[in-house]
Amino acid sequence: MSSYPDLKLYIGGEWRKTADNLSVINPATEAEIGRLPIARISDLDDALSAADEGFRVWRRTAPRKRADIMLRAAAILRDRQEEIARSITAEHGKPLPQARLEVIRGCEFLEWDAGEAMRTYGRVIPSAPGVRYVVHHEPVGIVLGLSPWNFPMSQPCRKIAGALATGCSIILKAAEETPAGAMHIVQAFHDAGLPAGVLNLVFGEPAEISDHLIRQDPVRLVAFTGSTAIGRHLTTLASENMTRVLMELGGHAPVIVCEDTDVEKAATSSAIRKYRNAGQVCTSPTRFFVHESIFEPFLDTFVKRAKATSVGDGMDAGVEMGPLANERRVPALAKLVEDATAKGAQLHCGGGRVGNRGYFFEPTVLAKVPDAALVMQEEPFGPLAVINPVASLEEAIAKANAVPYGLAAYGFTNRADYVDRLTDEVEAGNISFNTLEASLPETPFGGVKSSGYGREGGTEGLDNYMNVKNVSHSMEIV
Repeated sequence: MSSYPDLKLYIGGEWRKTADNLSVINPATEAEIGRLPIARISDLDDALSAADEGFRVWRRTAPRKRADIMLRAAAILRDRQEEIARSITAEHGKPLPQARLEVIRGCEFLEWDAGEAMRTYGRVIPSAPGVRYVVHHEPVGIVLGLSPWNFPMSQPCRKIAGALATGCSIILKAAEETPAGAMHIVQAFHDAGLPAGVLNLVFGEPAEISDHLIRQDPVRLVAFTGSTAIGRHLTTLASENMTRVLMELGGHAPVIVCEDTDVEKAATSSAIRKYRNAGQVCTSPTRFFVHESIFEPFLDTFVKRAKATSVGDGMDAGVEMGPLANERRVPALAKLVEDATAKGAQLHCGGGRVGNRGYFFEPTVLAKVPDAALVMQEEPFGPLAVINPVASLEEAIAKANAVPYGLAAYGFTNRADYVDRLTDEVEAGNISFNTLEASLPETPFGGVKSSGYGREGGTEGLDNYMNVKNVSHSMEIV
């Protein structure tokens, strides 16, 4: 399609192509829409050299100037919102209105961290007379950013924003399935006057790229968003060189619905959010634990809204849910449904593929799913919701914590004592009440347990990208 960009690598301030390439597929039509160049080892080494030179320049650039360039790039991206959104919908499948919102969210990440670039304060620690201790924050160095396919534009923005705000340079390996979002970001920074080498973009074989670059001494931080299994592997690689990691990994978000809530509003808003981005969100509400006194009306309302979800090509008007982003997710979801129903779960809607062209899967609701079902332990990462009754808040909390993940969690209640208890006892890096919004640019985002390490966003988000140096001053030689 005409709005889809000519895909390239970006190294040392210049665009380049390579002899080998991959096909980029529109998941709604299964048609090829682009060819993506694959980085060779020589390209990766070039990117490393460029990032090293870029870091030397950028770390000496005044925070105000860094912020100005970031804000200029964000303004360019806002001006190009429609073009970028159409590229995202073409390669990912999400409805065009959601793609437009993703562009704005990516800009907000850049804008927030641009402001924080000027507030990476140190401090003076009081001590004995004639002695002063001063704490400095310094950029960690070259960052290797690894971003996923589910948010082609906003996720790369998050890593670029953190790196550039603190004075780091970055080599970004964006997702090969959805490369256009990252290309648009890089083009905006190029046009905004970012010095060569500060931001580099590569694509290729993920394992080869990570294995080669993580082992290089100049790489001082690996910032990854993706699955827990891959995150563990990358952390192991990084540990061999004592390289710092920032890991935003998988989730399996619980939703605890208490007996005092507005059932209609809670169920409707939950269903709408569940099928946003076809459920391909690490914070997607998935395991619903509903008090037994309101279980049936909650389930009925949720199922009704799920069935009403308009599924189709994201370019078409009125579509609420597009296809899955890749073909492999279709059998993976079907397997989870088959396993759950075989073990006694009730299938209330969905459960299978839609049509025979495109990677479409029905909005699916399973109820009264036994703990032994795979879906109770494995994140479905798709349009599949599990709704189970619970007899008490104690039972709901126990079930919410019964998985190795702890990224996002949600609660619906109007009781202050329930809010306090859920806040204290639910194991998650982010918990939201009476809303299904888990993250904003100004709030710290990250997980506990197997959901990751470190935080992105908020005033805490830049900590990962900086070293802390303590400097001692004595007025006399001791």
